[in-house]
Amino acid sequence: MRGLQILGAVLILVGLFVLIRSPSYTSEKSVLKIGDVEAKVSQQHAIPAWAGGLAVLAGVVLVIGARKV
Repeated sequence: MRGLQILGAVLILVGLFVLIRSPSYTSEKSVLKIGDVEAKVSQQHAIPAWAGGLAVLAGVVLVIGARKV
């Protein structure tokens, strides 16, 4: 049960990080390729705040649930 509490704490920390910092990631997409010449577009995507809130909620459930067992 100790492992579930640790996993819950990690989820809480990651969720709080997403809620506070709003991190983003970059993806590349090839839009045109002719022979050896290729054009790519880079796009930045933000991780939505609801994902951080969901991680915090799941972490709290794991921590509380592991205590009761």
